[in-house]
Amino acid sequence: MPRPRAFDERHVLERAREQFWTTGYAGTRMDDIARVTGLGKGSLYGAFGDKSGLFHRVFGDWCTAVIAVAEEHLAGGPDEEAFNRLSAYVHLMAENTAADIEHRGCLLAKGVAELTQHDPTVAGRSAETMTALLTLLRREITAAQRHGDIDSAADPEGLAAMLLTVVRGMEAVGKAGLPPETLRGIAETALAGLPTPEGR
Repeated sequence: MPRPRAFDERHVLERAREQFWTTGYAGTRMDDIARVTGLGKGSLYGAFGDKSGLFHRVFGDWCTAVIAVAEEHLAGGPDEEAFNRLSAYVHLMAENTAADIEHRGCLLAKGVAELTQHDPTVAGRSAETMTALLTLLRREITAAQRHGDIDSAADPEGLAAMLLTVVRGMEAVGKAGLPPETLRGIAETALAGLPTPEGR
């Protein structure tokens, strides 16, 4: 009968996430993970497999959290509140990026940039995440169209893709050092650019 693990798995994954987030996948060694978690490499290998397996756990958890934040703010509800939900989400993403004073960026974007070309697991999980975000945005745009806040003739899929690009792009330009007021201006401009019905 296997012995129960004598460590807090969540704590270990959090410490591993911080290390991968700071130094990237290629720049992180299992020795580094052992140091920041306080576990021996044997315990790490036994619990999570190799470095790739550990990163996949961390990356998957991060993607789940990204979707959960979007679901919390784009949770559906009355059509008359859909535009406000969209606006709150886009502004939240701008503020989160502005708060990243270390300019580490998002672990999702970092993992995609570094690994997606040759890691099918990272590529697949990132695609699933983007698809989920698109679905949530499209649902709110469609609701706002039903209420008359966004032109019903506009393509909700295209508008959702545009907002997703804005949200993810803000992270990239924020990491490059653009100031918070610029990020907030990007959010405002994107929302103001959504097409409204004639006469409004």
